[in-house]
Amino acid sequence: MSDSAAQPAVTSRSVARGLGTTVLARLGAVVEIVAQPLYVLMFGLAGYGLYAVLWATINLLENTFDTGMTSAMQRTVPQSASDAEAAAALRTAMIFGVGPCIVVAALIALFAADLGPLLNVAEKDRALVTPAIRIFVWALPLWAFVEIATSALRARMVFGAEIRLRIIWEQVIRLIFAGAFFAIGLGLKGLFIAHLCSLAITAILCVRLLARHYSFADLRRGPWVTETARNTFWAGLSILPSNIIARLFGDAPALILNLLLPGAAGAAAAGLFTIARKLSSVVQLVRIAFVYVMAPLAASAERQDRAQVADIYAYATRLIAAIALPLAAVLAAGSASLLSLFGHQAQVAQGAVVILLFARAAEAVLGISAPVLQVVAAFRHQLTASVFGVGIAVGAGWLIVGHLDALTGVTLATSIGLVVMAAIPTLQLAMTEKLHPFDRQFPAVALRGMAITLAAGAAALLVSRLPDPVALPLIIGIAVASIWLSMRFALPFADRASLGKTGRKLGLIGSEAP
Repeated sequence: MSDSAAQPAVTSRSVARGLGTTVLARLGAVVEIVAQPLYVLMFGLAGYGLYAVLWATINLLENTFDTGMTSAMQRTVPQSASDAEAAAALRTAMIFGVGPCIVVAALIALFAADLGPLLNVAEKDRALVTPAIRIFVWALPLWAFVEIATSALRARMVFGAEIRLRIIWEQVIRLIFAGAFFAIGLGLKGLFIAHLCSLAITAILCVRLLARHYSFADLRRGPWVTETARNTFWAGLSILPSNIIARLFGDAPALILNLLLPGAAGAAAAGLFTIARKLSSVVQLVRIAFVYVMAPLAASAERQDRAQVADIYAYATRLIAAIALPLAAVLAAGSASLLSLFGHQAQVAQGAVVILLFARAAEAVLGISAPVLQVVAAFRHQLTASVFGVGIAVGAGWLIVGHLDALTGVTLATSIGLVVMAAIPTLQLAMTEKLHPFDRQFPAVALRGMAITLAAGAAALLVSRLPDPVALPLIIGIAVASIWLSMRFALPFADRASLGKTGRKLGLIGSEAP
């Protein structure tokens, strides 16, 4: 690998190139949203709620026992001086990320009969809980492997390699397997087996991709204790608490609701929160795509020039604001029509959907600071936001839950914590690193973007009064149109020009182009 002086500068164009392929890779989340109504139709709301609770538990356990290795690679691999060092980072991540998950999965399978009664489920699903835990817990090491493998690819600036994995093998194949197993009479058990099958196929294909971008010879024979290995291990441990807390905000509410409400009501509430979270994840997708790109690019830029970090940080924030704000407003205004896809019983989740959508929009605009902080600041700064975020969320929950229904109260408390946790790294970067994204171009972008956002939200609100089959495609159309208008008229010319051929094809450059 050449030295840093020979490497090209990291610019807004670097962000845009990585962003396009990463967005495609993360469209698996959109496929997942489309699949949820089908799962509810096949297995019922309470059955889907049990699946949601177990998958939320797997996610929480994975984020705890992978010891932060997924995030650590974003810091150490881009700064590796050779293929051998990159392989050392990958080996360390696999040992300390997947190994503990295998041990935990074995223990849970052993004690499944003791853990099953802790969950609230519909009476007809009670006999399935213990066998489901014994089967589904093996998703834990599989998911850890997939997460670390795909993180390793992103750390090598290979942003598009996940596309087929995330969309076809992880999501579409899961839906096909679930439908086939349901058709042959396996019922809800078939959904758990389908999930395992899709993860196993994805893990096998990950190995093929890793072989293209990492030296497996160095992986096998290289020294196990190196400076890169130590840096990867300690970077993971430093990021681990914030990773755990971030995952708590996504998955813990479903578990809390399941424990708060008895029987089928607990399972249904967990399912409803998961539905609300999946719908809001359309906005979260914007932030995640930028986070995946920004972490390795910021690490690379930091090696060369801090000014490059400042430039891409401000650029990413402007672009996120132009996309996330109108998208959240349109989806919130049309939330009743969107929830109709899940059946009439899902309408009680409308308040939760609206709250989460706007929280995710605020998190998207502010939250790009977190990956920048991870790679440019001292390790000790990375825990502050997580501690304050979870503390405020717990305090808000203590004050709110009991005055509102459980679903809305838990969602509101979670959302307050999310926004606080996203805002604190922005303040930290400004105070400790003298980095902030709100340059002289941002106020104009924000004002024009908000005008378009308000108009688009009003249009979607009017359209939502139409019958659902008519309203749904119109809401999607308004969302797409509002994003285009915001990017075309809110962003400065240089930002639109950085999108290159894609920007020209979409008509974002306009007559200003030379």
